[in-house]
Formats: sequence, structure tokens, C-alpha cells
Amino acid sequence: MDKNRMEAFSDGVIAVIITIMVLEMKAPHTATLISLKPLVPVFISYLLSFVFIGIYWNNHHHLLKAIQKVNGKILWANLHLLFWLSLVPFLTSWMGENNFATWPVALYGVDLLGSAIAYQVLTRTLISYHGKESSLAKAHGHGLKEMVSIFLYIIAIPLAFYHSFISYTLYIIVAMMWLAPDRRIESYFNQNK
Repeated sequence: MDKNRMEAFSDGVIAVIITIMVLEMKAPHTATLISLKPLVPVFISYLLSFVFIGIYWNNHHHLLKAIQKVNGKILWANLHLLFWLSLVPFLTSWMGENNFATWPVALYGVDLLGSAIAYQVLTRTLISYHGKESSLAKAHGHGLKEMVSIFLYIIAIPLAFYHSFISYTLYIIVAMMWLAPDRRIESYFNQNK
């Protein structure tokens, strides 16, 4: 199967996710700067989630540029990733509206963990389908950054019950690790032109 429909569908879903997130931020009913103060946690939650969605969109784009075709397993692996990403707007809103309370921060971490695992599953499914000697497999390497991210999420989730700020800080650290696009694939293809 051609990869174009999967790519277009994924781009559409990600665009809707970002749109829903921004629509969750409600404007205050007064025109004073002080009326924005209660929205600070909501905006901070939105900002981190926007960065995470952007990271996934960017790396998803790189993954799909490295392949030529997909099959049913890949389509389901991709939907698995989109499922976890589709929960981000709800958890972002819940976390921001409740000033980073324990349960919202912990479940936000569960969603980030689910997304990271789903991305790993998608990557491994793509490599399996295209072969260990494929350009994608060679470009991807061992996936150390992915494993570190998953490890930090696993640590952050229970830490939310100790102090949610620590968990949120770990989420920011993971985002900073990924803020620059995943250069492995891009570098590989630039070297092998």
C-alpha cells in the first residue's frame, strides 16, 4: 500500500488535536491583564503539549520520509499512536485547569508514556516490514533516546504522587531532549545521497 493516505490522515488528526487544545483555552470575560492570571497554568500546560505534539508530528514526518509503503500492521500501529496523541487535549486541559494537581499530572504522564511506546511500536513495525538492512533501520540505530524518554516517564508518573512539579519537570526535560528534530534519519539520508 502507498504511504500517502496514512501520512495525510495522520497530519489531519494532529492538526485537529492542536486545534482542540487551543479551543480549550477560554478567554476571560474582563479586559484586564489580571484576568489572565488564572489562565497561566492552562497556558503552560498548552505550551508543553503543543511542543510534544509538534515533536511527534516532526518525527512522524521523518519516519514516513524514510519508507515507501505500508501494510495493515503499520496502519494499526499508526492508529495506536494517534489514539494516545488524541488524549493529549483532554489531559492538557485537566492538568492546567487543576493547577498541576497529582492525578492530572500523573495521567498526563501515562499518556506521554503511551505515546512514546506507541511511537516505538510504529518504528519497530516499520523497520520489521522494510527489513533490518533498510534505510530506515540503518538511520534509526538503537533508539537510545526513545528508551531514555520511556524510562523518564516511568519514573515521573509515580513521582507525581510525591510532588507533581518534579514530574512536570521531567516531562519538560524529555521535551527538551526531542525539541530539535530527530537528526538520525535526516543525517543518514543526507550522507547517502
